[in-house]
Amino acid sequence: MNKKNVLTIRIPEDLKERIEKTAATQGVSLNQFALYAFTRGISDIDTANLLKKRIQGKTKESIEDGFKKVMGKVGKKDKLPNWDKL
Repeated sequence: MNKKNVLTIRIPEDLKERIEKTAATQGVSLNQFALYAFTRGISDIDTANLLKKRIQGKTKESIEDGFKKVMGKVGKKDKLPNWDKL
């Protein structure tokens, strides 16, 4: 089992109420919801930082060219199976 640590934070009363309400709506404990929200937030930040690093120094045109190259490898719509068509 992972070692558990305690983190005490101060938050505005209205945010605390929103967290409690959302946790109750989701049917989870306040702790479970807070852990989920922190994890989700950190993951979003990590993803944004990774994307920034990957495009750093690239021009808009080179990014678009790379996108078009990848999309060119995707099959045409008429070749898609029926279950994958809109």
